[in-house]
Amino acid sequence: MTRLLDLPTLAQLVRNVGPADFLRQLAAQIEADFQRWPAFEKNARLAHHCAQGVIELMPISDGARYSFKFVNGHPGNPAQGLPTVMAFGVLADMATGTPLLLAEATLLTALRTAATSALAARVLARPDSRCMALIGNGAQGEFQALAFHTLLGITQLRLYDPDPQASAKLQRNLAALGLPVHITLAASIDEAIAGADIITTATAAKAHAALFGTAQLTPGQHLNAIGGDCPGKTELPPEVLRAARIFVEYAPQTRIEGEIQQLPAEHPVTELWQVLSGQAPGRQSAADITLFDSVGFALEDHAALCLVQRLAQEWQLGHDIALVPSAGGPKDLFRALR
Repeated sequence: MTRLLDLPTLAQLVRNVGPADFLRQLAAQIEADFQRWPAFEKNARLAHHCAQGVIELMPISDGARYSFKFVNGHPGNPAQGLPTVMAFGVLADMATGTPLLLAEATLLTALRTAATSALAARVLARPDSRCMALIGNGAQGEFQALAFHTLLGITQLRLYDPDPQASAKLQRNLAALGLPVHITLAASIDEAIAGADIITTATAAKAHAALFGTAQLTPGQHLNAIGGDCPGKTELPPEVLRAARIFVEYAPQTRIEGEIQQLPAEHPVTELWQVLSGQAPGRQSAADITLFDSVGFALEDHAALCLVQRLAQEWQLGHDIALVPSAGGPKDLFRALR
């Protein structure tokens, strides 16, 4: 049987564990899997584009377990009352091919994106970072705020979104959560990022955007760019990229989809697993401008699905479904029709 975790069940699981503790456990699981990077069979995700957006499949395996995620990205969806991103994931046993888990992954993607961002910032941002500017206050905003407060100790947030209602929504949700951070609603991107220790960009528009240039940056800032995640969709101009030391998840995928799609293929980047495993340096000085060019990688979803499977068993959540034929009469598939 396959364990099913739908959205209400996954949300209940996160509430049971506690959102902050769930993010801590998720970041630890992602870090552990990044540190065993060579064990995974990896490839860039398979994407099918249309005028309205993209649908992607993200597969990966460590030889014992296989996972994939179905995910879309349609920036125009909110005008139709639909989320920009919708996803589900599958975790399977490699030895038999049996699907072990079918899980909601829209909420899970938001959580793993935030956990990965904060995990990267722990080795790339200055240790004394306390102020973060958050440019783009849509569906990812609350998760980024919670993760950076929980894992890095961020106590000041400066919010900017061209839609004031998005910033107001984010402020309300953080207040309801009781997150002890001071929130400033900035009137412009320049006001939000001026002197901020960390700048997170999480915009949704499919365009080659230039949210800010090098003139607005301060030595020592860490840039967490998570909005650019497909060909033709970026947030930062090439001048900012060239001014930063760049870190990525999986270079073959990021060179297609990330900010660095704007740079020559030979431009040097460092993969995050190399830093987490001690094979490459992260931040080297207080004056470094570091950039985590994050597009989302299947290993992070694999880690998230493995964690969710374990926690669901501990909390006895979800239910089994007959997604595939059960044991008994394996050569008689027709019996399912009788």
